[in-house]
Amino acid sequence: MAITVSIELNREFDIQASYDDVFDLLADVPRSASHFPKVDKLIDLGGNAYRWEMEKVGVDKHAIQSVYACTYDPDKETGKITWEPVKGEGNGVVSGSWVLSSKDENTTTVRFQTSAALTVPLPSLLKLAISPVIKHEFNSMVDTYMNNLKNAF
Repeated sequence: MAITVSIELNREFDIQASYDDVFDLLADVPRSASHFPKVDKLIDLGGNAYRWEMEKVGVDKHAIQSVYACTYDPDKETGKITWEPVKGEGNGVVSGSWVLSSKDENTTTVRFQTSAALTVPLPSLLKLAISPVIKHEFNSMVDTYMNNLKNAF
């Protein structure tokens, strides 16, 4: 038995750094990922595709690990970095984008959007109880990520 939890997130914030500096950090997936909490491994699959293996949460046979892979497509001219899922990799399907715009010489506005579907091996009876916990944890990690990125500059 397994349940699937779907998550949609949107964030917008300013970073006190130039457009070029922010874009270069976000387009460099390993560098950007170094600011994301609870990443156990980031594996380069080639072709600007990476598999994210998150830290396990729980105990022994009840531990849950999120694993997913995405191919990244940075376009500096349009200010967009998009990611699409790599089929057959892990228990998560994740897509999304960064959209950057220069507010002024030293401030960049960043819009983040992601959609994720995580399938975890739990009985369907637990979906109502566990879905809010998984969504809260994901939201919390993304908020920490955003703060870490702001502090990187």
